[in-house]
Amino acid sequence: MRRILSISSLLNQGIVQRRVSNKYLIHAIRPYSEDLSSPKPPGPLSHFRNLVEQGRLQHDPYQERVAMALENLLGRLEQYEKDMEEYHIKLAEWEKHRENERRRLLMEEAELKQRGDLWTSVKSRRSKLLERWAFRRKSEDVEPGVGKWVSYLNREKKLDSLVGRRPTAPAAPKGLYIYGNVGSGKTMLMDMFYSATDGIVKHRRRFHFHEAMLKINEDMHKLWKNQVEEKSLQSSISSWIMNLPFDMKAKEWLAAEERYKQEVQMKNILLAVADKFLVDRQAGERGASILCFDEIQTVDVFAIVALSGILSRLLSTGTVLVATSNRAPKELNQDGMQREIFLNFVDKLEEHCEIILIGGEIDYRRLIAQRSIDRVHYFWPLDGTASKEFEKIWCQVINQAGGTVTSNTVPVMFGRKLEVPESCNGVARFTFEYLCGRPVGAADYIAVAKNHHTVFISDIPVMSMRIRDKARRFITLIDELYNHHCRLFCSAASSIDDLFQGTEEGTLFDLECFQFETETEGAKLRRDVLAEGSVSSGGAPAGITSMLSGQEEMFAFRRAVSRLIEMQTPLYLEGVRFLHPYFQRELRNFRNYDASTVQHQASS
Repeated sequence: MRRILSISSLLNQGIVQRRVSNKYLIHAIRPYSEDLSSPKPPGPLSHFRNLVEQGRLQHDPYQERVAMALENLLGRLEQYEKDMEEYHIKLAEWEKHRENERRRLLMEEAELKQRGDLWTSVKSRRSKLLERWAFRRKSEDVEPGVGKWVSYLNREKKLDSLVGRRPTAPAAPKGLYIYGNVGSGKTMLMDMFYSATDGIVKHRRRFHFHEAMLKINEDMHKLWKNQVEEKSLQSSISSWIMNLPFDMKAKEWLAAEERYKQEVQMKNILLAVADKFLVDRQAGERGASILCFDEIQTVDVFAIVALSGILSRLLSTGTVLVATSNRAPKELNQDGMQREIFLNFVDKLEEHCEIILIGGEIDYRRLIAQRSIDRVHYFWPLDGTASKEFEKIWCQVINQAGGTVTSNTVPVMFGRKLEVPESCNGVARFTFEYLCGRPVGAADYIAVAKNHHTVFISDIPVMSMRIRDKARRFITLIDELYNHHCRLFCSAASSIDDLFQGTEEGTLFDLECFQFETETEGAKLRRDVLAEGSVSSGGAPAGITSMLSGQEEMFAFRRAVSRLIEMQTPLYLEGVRFLHPYFQRELRNFRNYDASTVQHQASS
């Protein structure tokens, strides 16, 4: 308990916090002062109205309309969860019955092959010469694999007639696709809804775009790797086949049919990834599922194909989607990449989601920050005075954290690690060049954000097109620090508003942003997921490059600036000790320790 309290006091004591006057009203800053001990969190509409009554939010008709739609959706989820539990019971029974029948059909075919009955009718009518000629013609004329494919399809048709079609899932409530300008409150309202679903729906996940893309890529890689490993195993014949009363030739035929079924399924790898994307293994596989997806974007070919495949499958199988974006669905792909796939994806979104614009041109993060506090976490310019203040607060935070500053490593993904040059009890310090001047990306920033509640970044330059790769990485870094609710201290060459300059010089494009992690095999750290999108070694295609110019670029800049501003406000800082994964882990560990202590005392 002492460690948790000391960390919490660090957050409370290490920051100059002034109470926000009621006349300064907050819109888009996420609310964190609700009673976290309450057994049931409030619904989004009541939560929103409570904050308006308290003077922490100003009444906004656009936000209230979205909150009302989310509240209505929440009200339909409890019954939907029950309906989906019943459906999954029926589905499990159907799948078990179908698999038993499939194996029975395979055994019948294997028995016929073993007895040679497949050719009995032919032998009775034709000579051996004619039989050999027919078999040779069959081998020459039939394309390899076609025989297996026809056999597989015929078997699936028989199963449909024997077992019946897959049970139909209950109609899912329509989700929401919320779009609008930076700072309009989209993420705040989605997070209110996500919090309110706790205890109502078992399978619930919240992803930001970067994290979702990395998870999709990681899951695809695991499936591919497992398939390769299974092929390489000599003992690939399943135990249920080995125990059958057939000769080895028939068993090998059965094993080949099983492998072919797996290969057919692996051709639709996105469907396989989607089916496991939201399942909470601890909760079992029954029940409804909800996906809250922040900042949907289609920045490249991989994003369009992956999002289309994954989200379309999830929506088709009953997942409820609540998503945010800066753009309406039809405006996501302005360069027309993979147009047919994208349009099918948009049709699926519009079929399963209510599309809601959250209007207004005001960035409320900026408004409240300008009116309420001095920014004591962002130091500029890079002169002696600002540098001394930055060093002073670093020393204060480290003293309050307790412990010794050391270098450390944090796990990233695929067994890779990132070195943290200066670290102490959840506090880390980096230079801008270390985090943004090297070939690192979203996976590295997620690892930093998950493992450190407080991050210091020094020597941040003004970012023009001359260092556009570093600027793109910095924007991704801010996204992940914000999404994980880290406390951030910066020393920079200019004010936040002047940090991004020179958009007229060219597009802020970095091919690094379109590459995703893979294992360090053959000295290769990353795999270019745009290989099939005509990306050559000479650079990015013009169509993709242009996507990050103009309006797309402005969205990225404005979002980063808006989030940097919000991260200086008292209300954001209040939430660090409640919402950051570091403190949530500490709290879980304490509760587990407390529960085990009570149990031990009761038994002694």
